[in-house]
Amino acid sequence: MFETMRSAWKTPELRKKILYTLLIIIIFRFGCALTVPFLDPSRLADMVTNGSIFGYLDTLSGGALSKGTVFSLSIQPYINAQIIVQLLTYALPPLENLQKEGEEGQKKLQKITGFVALGISIVMAYAYYLTMRSKGAVLYTGKDFEGIFTAIVIISTFVAGSNLIVWLGNLVNEKGIGNGISIILFAGIIARVPSDLMIMWEQVKVDHNMIFPVVFLLLIYVVMIGFIVLLNESERRIPISYARRVVGRKQYGGQNTYIPVKVAMSGVMPIIFAMAFMSIPATIEMFVPDPSQNTAKVEAGLNWIEKFYAGVLHFFNSTSVWYALVYFVLIIAFNYFYVSMIYNPIEIANQLRQSNGGIPGIRPGKPTSDFIQRVLSKITLIGAVALGLIAIFPIIFGLFQPTLRVSMAGTSILIIVSVALETLRTLESQMIVRHHRGFLE
Repeated sequence: MFETMRSAWKTPELRKKILYTLLIIIIFRFGCALTVPFLDPSRLADMVTNGSIFGYLDTLSGGALSKGTVFSLSIQPYINAQIIVQLLTYALPPLENLQKEGEEGQKKLQKITGFVALGISIVMAYAYYLTMRSKGAVLYTGKDFEGIFTAIVIISTFVAGSNLIVWLGNLVNEKGIGNGISIILFAGIIARVPSDLMIMWEQVKVDHNMIFPVVFLLLIYVVMIGFIVLLNESERRIPISYARRVVGRKQYGGQNTYIPVKVAMSGVMPIIFAMAFMSIPATIEMFVPDPSQNTAKVEAGLNWIEKFYAGVLHFFNSTSVWYALVYFVLIIAFNYFYVSMIYNPIEIANQLRQSNGGIPGIRPGKPTSDFIQRVLSKITLIGAVALGLIAIFPIIFGLFQPTLRVSMAGTSILIIVSVALETLRTLESQMIVRHHRGFLE
């Protein structure tokens, strides 16, 4: 890795791209520190609680949401728009046709995704404003012109910040290194590491008995990083043989290759889906408080609706074993769902038949698609279980060591390692292109 970075830095063109990417990251971090007008960041801590949708969004924004900054929405509207448009391409024939049109079709889909992201950002910004106002974080809440002006400024700033992040990500795609959106998400999460380490250090200074748990946790993180690297690089190769064809005096085919099936082909998307689903009860609790916490209501006696609601909230408590179990099962389910959208065994079998290719020992057609489906199911299960273990590790660790705050979730580490590996691959591929001697030399 260090050799790759050093070689890339010695290449003038790649050095410019790296510096340009660093400049975009600096601009992004500046926006994460610029507080939105008319907001009191000290009142936002109660809103960003563990297990709620706001705690999850605060993680993705790199702590910008809990500070009420310009980039509080982060890239979440764009991610949601991408998911929605991707799902619609399988349901709406016009969008499916655009996906098959190549580069021009992809550009049109990107424009559609941008408009969808704009609509989602407006809705999210308005929801943020209402929640912040209910928590007392908005400095002016009157119903006169002053209050309306305050709402417009806050909502407009959130929406502008979200779209500015997408624009910065596109600049990285054009003139920088790696995927722009992934780089920005990576930078936001990395920025929280020093503060989280300082919190752990403060805990150790207060209680020296915390030294062993902290060291053990850091070692687990090192092992987890190695495991994620192995997971990202692992793949199952399905052998493919192409039949020989003689056309005139030339012979075509007769080659052996393989279809790579990545163990973690879905990345962090199943975790994001499951996390959003599991955060719904905790988010509802912010607007409808738990009745079992109200002493007066408990003494008067709760009705069956209040008892049911309190039971649901206790079941979905982010520190419970049941929460971890349901979370784990949802990750596996969403993993299968996401893989089924991006991987079609029937289409692959048809393409192999049309190109005179096949899997050795497997007949073309339905037997081939069934074989690919079986392999895909097994590989998907392995990747889903691995992702689930990474995601629920902070919950399990917290059950055994509740006094130690787990500074970084497994999802954050997964994103950091995945983006770092992707960026390194991009650097290596660009160096190979620039150092390759063409046949004219």
